[in-house]
Amino acid sequence: MQQLLAFCESQRDWLLETIELLARVESPSTDKAAVDRCGRVLTDRLRAAGLRVTTVPSPTMGDHLLAELGDGDRQVLLLGHFDTVWPVGQLERMPLRRDGNLLYGPGVFDMKAGLSIATLALRALVETGRLAGHRAVLLCTTDEEVGSRTSRALIEEQARRSEAVLVLEPSLPGGAVKTRRKGCGDFDIVATGVSAHAGIDPGKGANAIHELAHQIVAVERLQDLDRGISVNAGIVAGGTRTNVIPERATARVDVRAPTLEDASRLEAAFRALTPRLAGTAVAVSGGFNRPPLERNAGVARLYEWARGVARELGRDLPEGGTGGGSDGNFTAALGVPTLDGLGAVGDGAHALHEHVDLDWLPWRAALVAGLITRIFDGAGERGTTPGRPMRE
Repeated sequence: MQQLLAFCESQRDWLLETIELLARVESPSTDKAAVDRCGRVLTDRLRAAGLRVTTVPSPTMGDHLLAELGDGDRQVLLLGHFDTVWPVGQLERMPLRRDGNLLYGPGVFDMKAGLSIATLALRALVETGRLAGHRAVLLCTTDEEVGSRTSRALIEEQARRSEAVLVLEPSLPGGAVKTRRKGCGDFDIVATGVSAHAGIDPGKGANAIHELAHQIVAVERLQDLDRGISVNAGIVAGGTRTNVIPERATARVDVRAPTLEDASRLEAAFRALTPRLAGTAVAVSGGFNRPPLERNAGVARLYEWARGVARELGRDLPEGGTGGGSDGNFTAALGVPTLDGLGAVGDGAHALHEHVDLDWLPWRAALVAGLITRIFDGAGERGTTPGRPMRE
């Protein structure tokens, strides 16, 4: 492991150069031309590092990139995205800058540093001869920040071929990896009623906004923060004028759940909503678009391997959970052992103070490289001999 760390430390300047190079090419999810520009820069960097890169076209979002290294039947998938939440022009308001050991800028933490870490980790495996006979795939997607609609099938296809999935999303505070993520859902509630003059014929109307208020109160009762279940009516609209009884009102509700069982129960509860006021109707659409990443036996085993590698590299590796979702939710739901949050240490995802801690970067790359080695060796699993796959 120390050989991996020494190589990654020797490539610190290359790593910082790669992060800054990617961050300077702004790539908001909804701007295909901009994302594809960043993709071309990333492709050049990956090919220069020795990876075979295939562009997977997307007609509506940016083109995804599939980068491969090594050969063999056994595969580990590294997963990340290069789309960001920041619009083109954000660099003028939030320029890249270094302040001591911190690098600030849009997209550096979430998650262009993570892709750079993954690339260096793969370079380290080649440099030290630790990938012989095996295969690593780095999948770089372009629509994670907007729901992964065009990339999900590709993610799941590669995950099914893999013994494990390592997600290079940012770490939790202090460098902790993520062994739990909540499932994420969006539900649309539409209440319809009967319009009427609010002063002359109020009794002839059925107020859709009043009905929607009843439904919002009903779904709010599903919230159980102690159990990690949250329900938030974040967007509400309805009505045309104050003197008209509204015939339509809508609410978009964000729902988070820690387990598949909770997600199924919440979906059923939303589908079972019924109108409370005479003359109104209620329709519900939507659902959970990311299943929960639960800390099952495969996730726990993968974490323990990572923690063992971290100790060999001289540090502990804590774990934790988060309410946010990632593409790791999809792979974990398939039953593929998944470890998330292996990317940069820093703060400020989607915020003006977004930054990464430069001192951690080479160590994180060595951690990822060492974990890939450990997966292929099978070391650390009780009753498992080297070369035996994690999944049976």
